[in-house]
Amino acid sequence: ATPINNLHWAGPLHNIRVIMKAGLLVLLLSLIPSVAVANPFLAKPGERPTSMRISTCAVSGGFVHLYTALDNGLFDKYGLKFENVFIRGSGPNLSALAGDEVQFTYCAADALIPGLAAGIDVKIVASPLVKLPYVLVTRKEIKRPEDLKGKALGIARAGDLSDRLSRAVVKKFGMPPDAVAMHPIGGSQGERYQAMAAGIVQGVIITPPLDVRAKNEGFNVLYRLIDLNLPFIYSSLETSYRMLRDRPEIVQRMVAALAEIVHFVEKNPDKAKASMAKAMRTKDEEALQSAYNTYAREILDRTMVVPGKAVAEAVELARESGTPVRRKPEELYDNSFVLNLEKSGFLKEIWGNGNYRR
Repeated sequence: ATPINNLHWAGPLHNIRVIMKAGLLVLLLSLIPSVAVANPFLAKPGERPTSMRISTCAVSGGFVHLYTALDNGLFDKYGLKFENVFIRGSGPNLSALAGDEVQFTYCAADALIPGLAAGIDVKIVASPLVKLPYVLVTRKEIKRPEDLKGKALGIARAGDLSDRLSRAVVKKFGMPPDAVAMHPIGGSQGERYQAMAAGIVQGVIITPPLDVRAKNEGFNVLYRLIDLNLPFIYSSLETSYRMLRDRPEIVQRMVAALAEIVHFVEKNPDKAKASMAKAMRTKDEEALQSAYNTYAREILDRTMVVPGKAVAEAVELARESGTPVRRKPEELYDNSFVLNLEKSGFLKEIWGNGNYRR
């Protein structure tokens, strides 16, 4: 390059071009520190990883972000090393979390809110998925909502999420509460689906990708619960009061890692589907694509902000169902960690200016 102090040798037009190139280089170099500052949540050089346990309450495509992160080492640069523990049901997960047997839980927040409202020392700290992914599938002879009158829907247990959602659908159909029976079956969605297939009940509420199997086996997808327009919080990150009090920096790193994982899953669908296939033990490409479309795109909120209105409505539903509510809705979640991501410029760095809001 022509030295700046020798610009007069090369002619005025050349001088202008060199000055412009030098100015552009200075500008680009000046931007480098700001990118580094925008992610203050990484582990420090030489820092030993923090080993912890994170539980999931089901085996579901709704946990694609966690499965993908574990398979691709996405927690590593944040200094976090996780063992994933499967604990069936919301109650046992909350007990394990409150007792520090696990340090985080990744589960449907709406299923956990009754326990939180009753006084368990746990809070929701991030909510990537915030709409209803569920569908009502029915036996072949149930082709219209009115065909359900006098029939039964399979639920896990009275008062749980499957029960509340089933009753909401019956209400949406304009039927009285006793028009359709709620038959407790217990077990997983897959087990309740098998009960429907065997004719024990005539319908069951499930999530993708099980809906693809239902269609392929000739059953009817009668209703998509996203059309209920109910405030709902699906896959969310929860942690204990103990972690919030004693290790808030670890909670912040975890929330930052989850935000980057959300981006990674959206930009790497093949890796995400491979992780779901491994976790769910399926090679059905149609089912995997259905799950990916639902959980990585349709019900995703890139900001991960816990919606306060949805929490309040879930608490009120829990109260109506007989839950002894001992805490206010605003005491059940902490949005400070996700808000710190925006304040620091971290979300802007990942998604680009404003692209994380949609």
